[in-house]
Amino acid sequence: MLSAQFELQILVIVVITLLVIFLYSKLNKSQNNLKEITQDKLKLQTQLLNETNKNKDIITELSEFKDKFSDVFDRESCINDLDIEIENKKNEITLIKSSYRDKKTIFEKLKKEAAIYDETIELAELGFYKPSFNFEHSEKYKDEITKNKGRQKQLVNDKKAVFCTTEWSVEGSKAKGRTMINKNIKMTARAFNNECDSAIAKVKWNNATRMIERINKAFKAINQLNTSNVIIISNIYLELKIEELKLTHEYHERKQQEKEDQAEIRERIREEAKLEKELAEAAKEEGKYQSLLEKAKKQAEKSTGEKLSKLEEHIAKLTSDLETAHSKTERAKSMAEQTKVGHVYVISNIGSFGQDVYKIGMTRRLEPLDRVKELGDASVPFRFDVHAMIYTENAPELEKALHTEFEERRLNLVNNRKEFFNINLKEIERVVKEKNVEAEFYLTAEAREYQESKAIREQKNEIKENNIEYPEYI
Repeated sequence: MLSAQFELQILVIVVITLLVIFLYSKLNKSQNNLKEITQDKLKLQTQLLNETNKNKDIITELSEFKDKFSDVFDRESCINDLDIEIENKKNEITLIKSSYRDKKTIFEKLKKEAAIYDETIELAELGFYKPSFNFEHSEKYKDEITKNKGRQKQLVNDKKAVFCTTEWSVEGSKAKGRTMINKNIKMTARAFNNECDSAIAKVKWNNATRMIERINKAFKAINQLNTSNVIIISNIYLELKIEELKLTHEYHERKQQEKEDQAEIRERIREEAKLEKELAEAAKEEGKYQSLLEKAKKQAEKSTGEKLSKLEEHIAKLTSDLETAHSKTERAKSMAEQTKVGHVYVISNIGSFGQDVYKIGMTRRLEPLDRVKELGDASVPFRFDVHAMIYTENAPELEKALHTEFEERRLNLVNNRKEFFNINLKEIERVVKEKNVEAEFYLTAEAREYQESKAIREQKNEIKENNIEYPEYI
């Protein structure tokens, strides 16, 4: 019994001892862990302190940076405000553009309506008139105008020009209603006729389209005013009025064309008359030398010695002169008999027309420079310079070939008789050579009168600037 208790006590002591050892071991481990945690805490505190100091430095730097660049931040704020304002302005511009498009449409419409009354509107804005008839002579136009007016008169007599589609009563009286309508029809016809007559009287080369539009506008406006009265100007009457305007316009244009054609015919007749005159003068000169030669030969037959020697020299000279005169006569006869033989000339007038403007024409005269002198008369301020005078058996053909080649360079696109071209002289020379025509070109324009006038003007200006009195001849 005692032994069993003792064993139990020993077992308890052993257990307690082991428990104490275990607890002590745990305590040491816990202390070690606590020490490590404490050390870690100190490290963390040290790191936190360092970070705090760093953050303080960063905050200080940020504060300094903000102070330093506060102006930049203010500007950035201004830029943001400007961006907002720019966007607002863009929206305003978009609205303005939209409004402009609408108003421009209205403006163009009003401009087009006003154009028919505005003589200053450019021809290109209204378009060119395209002829409706193609009669050969102006008399035919006159006949057609007379026929047109006859049809208008018949339409009026048949009461189909202006009419009313409703029978009116005034104060219960149809007779008074007819009187009122007839009076209004006469007023309507008079208003429309006056507008048409005015347009026809004013029609000319640069406003024919405008005048047609004017008649159409009057037709629409007067018919609209008479809507309540049911009085109508007929479309047939309108068409006859427009036809009358077109016929009148084209009649005047044809008359002008005929005048120019007649002037060209007269010029050709003058050319031919001058050729005949030149032929007669050349023949007369040849006859004179022939007579003198025969006379000298008769004298030589009766002379001897020194007198005979002088007569022989004189006969030799007369023979040479006679050959020259005979050659001139033959050439004049050839040019008078043939319509194609002549000279094609290339001339310029820098003082009048500027650089690179040349007239390419032809003449059948025996002395072609006479034609150039005529061109340089009082109609231009300076004489022409001759760059080429080309003799050819077919002058019209060469002239036409050159005109066709440089058609796009014409200065006057309406009247082909104005033979001026904006072109380089070397191009003309090239084309002439391509036609296998022998010609000598003078590329430099002397322009003597122009250059002298220019020098005198510069001298006058210089003297005037220096307040110097200049001689009377300047």
